[in-house]
Amino acid sequence: MSETAMTRREWLLTDRPQSRLQARLGRAYVTWRRFAANRLAVIGMLIILGLIVLAIFAPLLAPYSPYVGDLAKSRLLPPDAAHWLGTDDQGRDILSRLIYGSRLTLQVVVLVAIIAAPLGLLVGTVAGYAGGWVDAVLMRITDIFLAFPKLVLALAFVAALGPGIGNAIIAIAITSWPPYARIARAETLTVRNSDYISAVRLMGASPWRIVLRHIMPLCISSLIVRVTLDMAGIILTAAGLGFLGLGAQPPLPEWGAMIASGRRFILDQWWVAAMPGFAILVVSLGFNLLGDGLRDALDPRGSSQ
Repeated sequence: MSETAMTRREWLLTDRPQSRLQARLGRAYVTWRRFAANRLAVIGMLIILGLIVLAIFAPLLAPYSPYVGDLAKSRLLPPDAAHWLGTDDQGRDILSRLIYGSRLTLQVVVLVAIIAAPLGLLVGTVAGYAGGWVDAVLMRITDIFLAFPKLVLALAFVAALGPGIGNAIIAIAITSWPPYARIARAETLTVRNSDYISAVRLMGASPWRIVLRHIMPLCISSLIVRVTLDMAGIILTAAGLGFLGLGAQPPLPEWGAMIASGRRFILDQWWVAAMPGFAILVVSLGFNLLGDGLRDALDPRGSSQ
């Protein structure tokens, strides 16, 4: 290793950082080393990066149109050199539909995380810090949502809102925030009476400032891990809604809807339903591996490396 690399590494790992930037970069470097040491986590990260690349460059990577097929010549063709994953009952290339479907999958994952995670974080931190009747009311509302299976509750909301990918995202987000609220509340209870929060309170900070500026940042690492681990469940819920015809509507290439359209041919033309099912499996596995790696890397009780 070169002297410059050693000097940079020592600068990042020093016990006496000279600035906030150096301290943050040092923590990020240690976290990355912990994460990179887990090979399965790196594999999961590569799978998710591959999903992002597919979603961004779908028009360049897809060999055919995901919406239009040759019904007369290309209907239900098995995998071959022209159609690597075969074609469906409308003569559309399955590989192209999977590539474009990655956009819908990524859209669901990102939007649900953007909606559900901040909502759960806010509810949990307010409940944990305020205590009393505020805590009781917010946690009983959370318990009501947790009492129902997520898919059943999402079905109820979609039935009320109407089918469509937008309503499916809203329904999944509404049913996904309670676990995040529980985690944020537990984290808040551990730091609410700490010397750090007491010092901030003595300096005259308002309760809202304490919650937003000082407690929420302490809960983010645990929340990131839980959100990443929940992505597989979110994908499966979205696929379940699509399978039942309540999610993305035809001709959108949503993976759950593709499985639903291929279930009629499962015995003879197995690839029509198997290929989108395999895509869901791989992406869900990637998120689970990534979440496990982040949990180990962000664990504050882990030993530094």
